[in-house]
Amino acid sequence: MDSAIPLPTPPDAAADLAGSDTLSDLLHAVRLTGAAFFDFEAGAPWAEMQPAGATIANAVLPGVQHLIAYHAVIAGCCFGGLVGGEQIRLEAGDVIVFPHGDAHVMSSAPGVPARLDRGRYRRPVRVDGNGGERSRLVCGFLGCDVRPFNPLIRALPPVLHVSDRRGPNGGWLGGLVQVALAESRSRRSGGETVLARVSELLFVEAVRRHVESLPADRTGWLSGLRDPQIGRALAALHARPDYGWTLQALAREVALSRSVLAERFTQLIGQPPMQYLANWRMQIGAGSLARGDKVESVALQVGYESAAAFSRAFKKLVGRSPSAWRAGQWPARPRPRGVASGHGLTK
Repeated sequence: MDSAIPLPTPPDAAADLAGSDTLSDLLHAVRLTGAAFFDFEAGAPWAEMQPAGATIANAVLPGVQHLIAYHAVIAGCCFGGLVGGEQIRLEAGDVIVFPHGDAHVMSSAPGVPARLDRGRYRRPVRVDGNGGERSRLVCGFLGCDVRPFNPLIRALPPVLHVSDRRGPNGGWLGGLVQVALAESRSRRSGGETVLARVSELLFVEAVRRHVESLPADRTGWLSGLRDPQIGRALAALHARPDYGWTLQALAREVALSRSVLAERFTQLIGQPPMQYLANWRMQIGAGSLARGDKVESVALQVGYESAAAFSRAFKKLVGRSPSAWRAGQWPARPRPRGVASGHGLTK
């Protein structure tokens, strides 16, 4: 039975990136949230355009700042890409992710006129063309914060394409998709939570594979994670944001001189270590403020001696006072809504 499909075995932990804990910390701080799967089946010719995430976020995941879309091909083949951009051929086992939430097209072939997807984001969809080759996809969304500081989204390309058809960890993505299908069909208690977590795992695995494929000379936050010394520096800052870090203390932590650390960190990450720490503290603080924590406790949480000192730094870096930031946030996010059942595909 579908519901008996076991969770896939994750890749060998020894292959994890030097900065893997940093990635986990970041995803927690920016409140990565997955939900709203839907099952899509179509016969060629077909083409569907999904609008930009900013225009549909409230309908899909109310309360999120930023919407990420992805599509996993489980049968047949299709094409996917940004509106007006290159269309990538996708086969069973492929996953395509749009980290920046750009408008994009999924189709049976490039050039097929696309119709606008008008909100069918929480129920199964069937599109019958002229009886051509059939494709089946599992589609989903994730939400996250991008303000005041999310270096991951800025570091990712507009399109991520990963595949179970190649590489040492083949089958891991496919196993996750099968779990998602089983849960969406069975409608068991706790299914929405399982599907949300599976969606997040798909995204994390896509990011990890992207990092592993980066050229050695690439710069950026993701390359910093992979660098032995800078990865350790990032991990230290993320693990202890309340510590009174100085450049000298951080250099000792990673066994580099201050000058080498400052130069290499800035080259890879795009900003000096202490500026990065200040931004990271504000991201943590912003999340705590949105949850309703008092300014005094948030200040101590991120390493400031007083609420006044934190408030000044927050306003300088974020552009608003802590109280104004809290007032401008959405209420606490509701549980994931409307994960689609796999039964009763409709036109």
